[in-house]
Amino acid sequence: MTTIQPTKLANKAASGKHRDSKGSAIIELRDVWKIYTMGDNQVQALRGINLSVKRGEFVAIMGPSGSGKSTAMNMIGCLDIPTNGGVYLDGQDISHLEESDLAQIRGRKIGFIFQKFNLINTLTAKENIMLPMIFQGIPEQKRHDRAMALLKLVDLQERGDHKPNELSGGQQQRVAIARALAVEPEVILADEPTGNLDSKTGASVLDFLKKLHNEKGTTIVMVTHDEHVAHNAERIEMLRDGVIVSSTKGKYHDDPYRDGMGSERSGSTSGSDNQSTPSNESRMTPKHIRK
Repeated sequence: MTTIQPTKLANKAASGKHRDSKGSAIIELRDVWKIYTMGDNQVQALRGINLSVKRGEFVAIMGPSGSGKSTAMNMIGCLDIPTNGGVYLDGQDISHLEESDLAQIRGRKIGFIFQKFNLINTLTAKENIMLPMIFQGIPEQKRHDRAMALLKLVDLQERGDHKPNELSGGQQQRVAIARALAVEPEVILADEPTGNLDSKTGASVLDFLKKLHNEKGTTIVMVTHDEHVAHNAERIEMLRDGVIVSSTKGKYHDDPYRDGMGSERSGSTSGSDNQSTPSNESRMTPKHIRK
């Protein structure tokens, strides 16, 4: 199997843009509640979540099935709005925006990597990568050049004309990663990125995300139920029953083979260094629920 090796694709100016402003919060969830009404019942998927992700961090959101991690991902990814509380992306409160405005923000600022790849089967690998650039109005030649550069980045330059059903699972995920990078987003949001891969291919994908984080200073938020996968991040936020019950360092935070950027970002946890945050299990209802 080919190990994914990122190159110096981004120019120095783009890389510097992330690192110069490192330390400011790019994502904030402030007392976020999400309550779904199902018949006569109300399901509290999120119960007063507070989360801050700083520019250039690699954060894992971990929890078992039903913990609220997918709902939290939807909030961060501008795929949904909270019942109560505020969601801030790069300082902008998106909690009350219309879907059309949320779609524009998603297209410009967030790159998605999904567990099931979500590639369009009738398009080639190159065309799948070019698709988000079309929505952003990028000229055709620039779309083509960017797609070819990204295929090279994920070591699939010979597979650009192949359709998803002609690629292995690992190759499809690499195409999905290239697509996520197509518009040079500020945040990569990875939802169980290794869930449909064997352990060796999954490790290669995680290694690529870490190298991408180191080389470009890309902000990465990864959602997973797997503790081993979560430890590839700098910080792990543990969800249970819709609340964050702990915030700890990932093993990647103390990796001695990193490029030295880790020590600068080591103070960027939402709680004290390597200490669990107090549980807010007792917080059962929001003060005000929007109707």
